[in-house]
Amino acid sequence: MPDDLRTRSDRRSPARLAALAPVVVLAGALLGPAAPAVAADGDEGFTIKDARITESSGLAASRRHPGVYWTHNDQDGPRLFAVDGRTGETVATVTLRGVGTPRDMEAVSVGPDGDVYVGDIGDNLDGSWSHVWIYRFREPEKLADQTVTATQYTVTYADGARNAEALMVHPKTGRVYIASKNEDGGGLYEGPAELTTGGANVFRRIGEVPWVTDGAFSPDGRELVLRSYFSARAYAWTADGRLGEDRAVSAPFQRQSESVTYTPDGKTLLFGSEGSGSGVAAVRAERPGADAAQGRKPSAGAAPAADPAGEGDGGSGTGGALGVAGAAALW
Repeated sequence: MPDDLRTRSDRRSPARLAALAPVVVLAGALLGPAAPAVAADGDEGFTIKDARITESSGLAASRRHPGVYWTHNDQDGPRLFAVDGRTGETVATVTLRGVGTPRDMEAVSVGPDGDVYVGDIGDNLDGSWSHVWIYRFREPEKLADQTVTATQYTVTYADGARNAEALMVHPKTGRVYIASKNEDGGGLYEGPAELTTGGANVFRRIGEVPWVTDGAFSPDGRELVLRSYFSARAYAWTADGRLGEDRAVSAPFQRQSESVTYTPDGKTLLFGSEGSGSGVAAVRAERPGADAAQGRKPSAGAAPAADPAGEGDGGSGTGGALGVAGAAALW
């Protein structure tokens, strides 16, 4: 996104990321070659090949079209790309009508109603926008370049404007959540039971979260994964819609870690990055309770990650720890 839209902390990010290079190199030297790709029902990660997609800021698995993933640029017109998870090729471009000019689209999620929700929720001046927007449209029955009518919702926060990059729709209740992004930790915000076009939809803070660039609910709605530039955490989702116990999740080193989603079967997490020809890395979704219920033995360490674009070291447990430790020292 343009430098004039970034906060001072965002402008410093490239230098800080560059400073992390020795940490990544050290981790690679200690760990040796990256582990092989993780396969789950054919989902092994992929490389986004469409030259128009240079800022893939969100990622969501299609409900209607197995193996297809929705993504979008953050600074772009109102359009989304349907990408084939086997080939990385764009199979449809969907342009939205009935909405205004997007400012900073940062997230996408597919609800249980089959609608696609797009979060135009970025605010890189931390409070410069009195409101942000969510766009919603029915997932097309056929994948082809097309223009569809979308609904635009106005969003405000009960405790004041803020920057955010993560929007998640719960796969069972259909309720929308937003996680704000802040160096010192953000908040998890809950939207109203139903979004309305009749006025502002007020999102209220219900939990505390770390720096977040994207998030995703597991398909069964029992877990919420939130990622940052250097790490990811999974939170148990309680019956009353709140954050429960959390644990670390292996996340790959990437050029600019921006997105995460589950595969439809819930067995794999896909982590995406910005940049031309960016890679989407696959990591086995380790869920101790679910593993025990299905007779699988959880691994002792973090799961390896596929790195189709050569953007990381494979995301092993020790490498992740070194990366996060280095990040903490530099941040």
